Amino acid sequence: MKDIDFLPEWYKNGVRREVSYRTQYMALGGVFLVMVVWSFVATRSIAKARAEFDDMSAMHTQAEKVSAELAVIQNKLKSSKKKVEYTEQIDSRIEVAGVLGEMSFLIEKSIVVNKVELVAEKFPDKKQDKASAGGSAVVRAVRIKVDKNQRLPLGQVRFKVVVGGVAADASDVAALICKLEDSPYFCQVVLSFSRSAEVNVESILSKSGSRPDAGANITVSEFEIHCYLANYLDM
Repeated sequence: MKDIDFLPEWYKNGVRREVSYRTQYMALGGVFLVMVVWSFVATRSIAKARAEFDDMSAMHTQAEKVSAELAVIQNKLKSSKKKVEYTEQIDSRIEVAGVLGEMSFLIEKSIVVNKVELVAEKFPDKKQDKASAGGSAVVRAVRIKVDKNQRLPLGQVRFKVVVGGVAADASDVAALICKLEDSPYFCQVVLSFSRSAEVNVESILSKSGSRPDAGANITVSEFEIHCYLANYLDM
């Protein structure tokens, strides 16, 4: 038995077109949805990247600021180090008051000191053996002696002490030398000279505790002692 199709051809074509349109609409809708999702994701990624870039810019600015501050601190530290080096070079590392106090303690009343000099010297090239470094009179004066034709030695220096005066007897000079050798303040004590001399009593009345007859001459022992301050290590 043969089936007879009573639907007109135009109706069939219309149905086919409608199905085709629906398929195209669905495809376009899918593409549009994908584009919307992709745009959203891309926008979010761009915003995140921009935020990270802004953070990095802020960190870079902060790093530049810290670097500039560090450079200033380093310059100040370098300048301070130079000042410390200069200070160490010009620092004599001696306490004159302490030295005078020690000498006043060691010098007996029978000795009158009329000269005390502290002479700055550079250390010798060769090593020298260091001497053992371990009643009150007043030292009259202290003079820091520097040759006017030479500059004051800077850096590592030692101070030579020159003590001159008169004593009632040569034994007093010997006793003073022994006391200087035993003192922790001094080392390498050497007697430069010791000789007898006559002095007028009136010239030393203000320096001595005794008061002999005015106008008389007495025999004393004139001396000069050289030593060094023991405030360094002779390596």
